[in-house]
Amino acid sequence: MSKSKVAVLRTTPQTVLADYHRLLNLADYQDVIAKDIDTALKINISWHFFYPGSSTTPWQLDGVIRAMKQDGYDPNLIHACHNRTVVIDAHLGERENKHLPVIEAHNLRNIHLYEGEEWIHIRDAVGDLANDFLCLNEVYPKGFQIPKRFLGENIIHFPTVKTHVFTTTTGAMKNAFGGLLNERRHWTHPVIHETLVDLLMIQKKIHPGVFAVMDGTFAGDGPGPRCMIPHVKDVILASSDQVAIDAVAANMMGIDPLSIQYIRLAHEMGLGCGDPREIEIEGDPEVAKENWNFEGPFKKMTFASRMQHKIYWGSLKKPIEWSLKTILAPWAYIASVIYHDSFWYPFIAKKKMREVLNSAWGRLFGNWEQLTPDEQGFPSVGDEAPEIRKTGLRAFWESLGILGTCIVEAPEFLRSRRKPLHKG
Repeated sequence: MSKSKVAVLRTTPQTVLADYHRLLNLADYQDVIAKDIDTALKINISWHFFYPGSSTTPWQLDGVIRAMKQDGYDPNLIHACHNRTVVIDAHLGERENKHLPVIEAHNLRNIHLYEGEEWIHIRDAVGDLANDFLCLNEVYPKGFQIPKRFLGENIIHFPTVKTHVFTTTTGAMKNAFGGLLNERRHWTHPVIHETLVDLLMIQKKIHPGVFAVMDGTFAGDGPGPRCMIPHVKDVILASSDQVAIDAVAANMMGIDPLSIQYIRLAHEMGLGCGDPREIEIEGDPEVAKENWNFEGPFKKMTFASRMQHKIYWGSLKKPIEWSLKTILAPWAYIASVIYHDSFWYPFIAKKKMREVLNSAWGRLFGNWEQLTPDEQGFPSVGDEAPEIRKTGLRAFWESLGILGTCIVEAPEFLRSRRKPLHKG
């Protein structure tokens, strides 16, 4: 049996587009992603506001689309793909993170899974595989729905290199979480590691090809996926093995992959390779050996993440966790928006972002709409560090609209809200 393969490259803004093309082919993506069927580009929006390291970067998305077009993929068979949560506004996120200009420039379809898409019962989608789930049958005794359009189409995940307060690190495996589970996905948080393994089994069943492209030009350390310390790391990764790419990224962050439960479980079940010693590195092997000595998500948790841990795994589990499965659940959505969007981002984020925004990648993001790339990348990214306008009071006022939306669209409050079509 051949080793799992992960491609890793050092990159710069001047070469990033060519580097993404090379990266994909080093990881043999054309052997995995068939050209004659639809391919979903599963964009990651961990925060609707721009925060370095948190969400898919525009050059990550642009680089992959350009590479696919150069390699003969039909743009009519490629579409962007977004999920939503009650606390993350995907429409705001695709604008603030500059995904939408990329999608529009390439004239691709832009699919929001919660808007007019048909969803079907999991047993209609995967059959007897559902009997093998580690936890989802207990979390959802009546089953759950997944997007029907996923059946029979390829998927390429677009995670970033970052830590996570629930799963230690987050990447390719976690990127399926929003797309495959509905608004009640928070019910799985107490068994989040087992959930990610179940979701990987589902993906292997329904998608002819599963691939991941991970951007580490910015990388996030600390209580991710939002309130992190961003770092410039100049690294990009790709693989058809979702476990292996997460393992390599964790190893570079300085975290033993097999100490992370979701990676270890998937490795032990043969769903991929989680042991870096058994993974073949293509491209820049020395880069993959780096140890960034990240502190991880648990040493300096925010007030919100400490409370989440107490509710899902600690002293508040018994008195509070039950409420998240009832009509009372919106209190948690409201609390999350108030803390993250009305407080942390308006008044703390700017200071945390300042250093990396002064980098070449920060200038590339800030000047994105005005820059013209060549075949390699962006010869010039501008001299001025960008000013992120939606911080301070601007972000605070924006957060009030987000708060209103999360209340209006809370599934527990409004059963007749805009929703996908469910069958089965």
